[in-house]
Amino acid sequence: MTGSARRPLLFLDVDGPLVPFGAEPRQYRNYATGRDLPEAGGNPLLARINPAHGPRLAGLPCEVVWATTWMDDANACIAPLLGLPQLPLVAWPEPSDTDEQDERDGLHWKTRALVAWAAGRSFVWVDDEITDTDRAWVAAHHPGHALLHRVVAGLGLTDDDYAAIDAWLRQGRQS
Repeated sequence: MTGSARRPLLFLDVDGPLVPFGAEPRQYRNYATGRDLPEAGGNPLLARINPAHGPRLAGLPCEVVWATTWMDDANACIAPLLGLPQLPLVAWPEPSDTDEQDERDGLHWKTRALVAWAAGRSFVWVDDEITDTDRAWVAAHHPGHALLHRVVAGLGLTDDDYAAIDAWLRQGRQS
């Protein structure tokens, strides 16, 4: 894609943002067929993913990247439900002594890897586990602009979340 290196990244977690937890389960329908979404691969969590997220994510002025422990299953199972193409995927490093210290200090285990993956490029990180410790660490260690957007796990991504992310992206937060 022309100019994609200049577009901000959107690191997207699955559990919490796309698969809400703690709220009443909700069954979504495939808009094209009018049928309930299947539990693809026998995973009941997939039926909780709202297919409307696909067009909303695709409409954001950024490059969406999976930042999830679903790993390859994000592209195999979730992207098709959302009508999204195969997306880049952050490969998580093996746990280290640094990760253990980070955990004691309150830093999320994904934070260092996402900053390294961004390599100075502006990014949004959408997750339900982001803390002020993560925000402070990114501000101190990432030369580009960054928005660490915490989603309420029981709700998943909402209209307000999309509005906040879209407004931030359109404010020229490009590196």
